[in-house]
Amino acid sequence: MNKKLLFLFLAFSLAGYFAAAQETSHSLDALSIVENSRSRIKADTTSIRSRMIITAKNGSVTERVMDQYSKKDTSGNNRVIIVFQEPASVRGTRFLTMENPNQNNDQWIFLPSLSRVRRIAASEGSGSFMGSDFSYDDISSSDRKANLDSHRILREENSGGKDCYVIESNPFDTNYQYSKMIQWIDKKDFVTYKIELYDKRGTLVKLLEILELREVQGRLAPMLTKMTNIADGTSTSLNVVNLKYDDPIPEGVFTTRFLETGRP
Repeated sequence: MNKKLLFLFLAFSLAGYFAAAQETSHSLDALSIVENSRSRIKADTTSIRSRMIITAKNGSVTERVMDQYSKKDTSGNNRVIIVFQEPASVRGTRFLTMENPNQNNDQWIFLPSLSRVRRIAASEGSGSFMGSDFSYDDISSSDRKANLDSHRILREENSGGKDCYVIESNPFDTNYQYSKMIQWIDKKDFVTYKIELYDKRGTLVKLLEILELREVQGRLAPMLTKMTNIADGTSTSLNVVNLKYDDPIPEGVFTTRFLETGRP
């Protein structure tokens, strides 16, 4: 091999090496950013009362009141239970999700009309949660482990006055309802302000936005979250009425027995 060919070979080899190194570096950086965004609020427990406002395509509104309690187990896995209080048509409906490392969460729902607890199958993750624009998967997405997806930084840009990382996340599980999620994460506080959700065909189908934040017990907490269904022209907002961190929550709350009886 003459010197000119040798030089070209080395140049292309080094270019490929540095490109691969840069891509690896970005992947690690993106993973770290996503992990920070999902673990930024440190609390032993979270207790929330919120109003769920479902807006139909014709502008009609359905409102529900629900309580949500979350607590990590001894291994650091999160458990969340949601109890619907109003209106009477949904009162007593209870939903439990338990985080599983590196796999789909376990989920159950109790419907008073059926008087029994029903397990939500993984294949039902894309189904509407209580007639809202949130799916079962969406409800537990804030606690979704970052290592369930691959991540890469697309760019950095200003969004709503915030300097953000724009990160694309692709699920490793091809059965997951979304083919990709694009997140806008604040570079300063690691708040995820916006997430675009794409279906299997690569079409944008939903948009999740945090529209209001407030400092609660020293944590910057989302107080108004909106999920817009792009295809259907509907939306669901979650307005936090009351939020407390680190209040004691009995272990018995996070059981299927509590789902059925409403008693820890």
